[in-house]
Amino acid sequence: MGLLISRVLRCRDSSLVESQPEAIARASCLSGSRKRKRNSSEELATSSNVHGPQNQGMYPHQVLNYIYWKRVKISSNDAYQNLFLDGNDSDIKIRALGRTWCLHKVFLCQSGYFAKVLKGTWRESHHGVINLIIKNEDIDTRSLHFVFGALYTDADFSITPLEVPQVLAAACLLRVDRVIQQCEGIMKATINRNTVCSYYLAAETYRLKAVKTGCFEWLLCNLMVHPSVALYKEVDMKLMYLLALSSDLLVMQKEIDVYTTLKIWMFLYLNPCWNGTMKQLLQHANNWLSTHMAYVDNISFLESEEGRIFQPVFKKLRFQHIICDLTSTTILEQDRLIPMAWLSPIYKQQWVTLLRTQESGVIGPQVINEQELEECTMRCGTMIPKDGRYTWKWSVGRLGFPLRVTFTRQCVILRQRCQRCDGSACQNHIRNVIFRITLVCFDSNKRITFRKTTGYKILTFEYNEEQIVMKLDSDVLTFPMCIFCNFLFVNLGNAENK
Repeated sequence: MGLLISRVLRCRDSSLVESQPEAIARASCLSGSRKRKRNSSEELATSSNVHGPQNQGMYPHQVLNYIYWKRVKISSNDAYQNLFLDGNDSDIKIRALGRTWCLHKVFLCQSGYFAKVLKGTWRESHHGVINLIIKNEDIDTRSLHFVFGALYTDADFSITPLEVPQVLAAACLLRVDRVIQQCEGIMKATINRNTVCSYYLAAETYRLKAVKTGCFEWLLCNLMVHPSVALYKEVDMKLMYLLALSSDLLVMQKEIDVYTTLKIWMFLYLNPCWNGTMKQLLQHANNWLSTHMAYVDNISFLESEEGRIFQPVFKKLRFQHIICDLTSTTILEQDRLIPMAWLSPIYKQQWVTLLRTQESGVIGPQVINEQELEECTMRCGTMIPKDGRYTWKWSVGRLGFPLRVTFTRQCVILRQRCQRCDGSACQNHIRNVIFRITLVCFDSNKRITFRKTTGYKILTFEYNEEQIVMKLDSDVLTFPMCIFCNFLFVNLGNAENK
């Protein structure tokens, strides 16, 4: 009982809570009709008939003291059942979204929004009714009911993860900090395939930085490692742009697979009613694109009216790491998705870089600039299914040198294996490479249980030299495990890296 009273007293004496972004409250005499159009800022208007005649002529402290005295006699459970659910002794009504709540000013003042309304109109003569006009479509009567009810108890009510964004929207609009904090805690603990995109949008809207960061990191780790039709349908344009841009995107296989991911995501974006499995998705996307391009001459899909909106996302692909492979280059040309105006300068620059590499004896990058590396490194990755020794090769055609990667339970090893050729590039046995290796283990819920990275480093190799680049503690490794690498083989000053 003392806790309830102290909360009311704190509310009475506290300053107004700072308003949440996208949830601006203003007092007016607008009608109670609901407008469904979503504006850039969510506005809540009130028609404030907040005081009955029984309070006329009383000063604020006299009314509050009277209410505090009444509240001493009730418990938290009694307050919720008798006062909130049953509406007994109500001294104010809230009307919103076609529903009326019979509430109490002493509880409403815990809301930053209502504290301001009640304080600003306390001495006015009204009929004890507040009409709320809510323009945020994320808020419904269920979420409002939850937030109103939370004002009557110190207990945290149960919220399902799928309900959290709506409750958060209502709590931010009414400025009920305790409910906002509860929503934030639930979101941090329940980021998964079904919630990540809705959580990200809500966290961005209401400035929950930690939740937004957690959602983005989850997507970087799972977008390609654990692909899902349902997930791809939920990723919007802006979010996919940021994911495609990031060097922290965990890429399975090579850069051409990032292109493939964007292609099937675009197909789902344009065909949201498509239902099928991930195994069927790529074939359906290819068939759809082929059929569409059969009626288009002389331009790529991204130059068409339908495809133009996707240009910013596809521009974030690192084409210099795609066209160095014949199979990947053939896919690009057959799809006719990418404008030739994008590819022609890269073809030319890659040829110049090859000549420079072979004839000038360049040894590769010598300075680490992580800001520039963010858009330039080759991204690649593979799955380690079970414990054992694995060896494979990643290379960039003839622009650099093949790197042979060896994984064991104790360490990761890189080894230079120079190709046989007649050019002087193979005679220059000393080469530099910038790399970053990241190991990741997931649990059954796609959450990371282990992560280790080298950070960006420069290695200097002589011919056939091998170096241990990461030491591992075999006791903490679980399988299957994923290994991801970022490589840069040529100087950042070269145009093909930009």
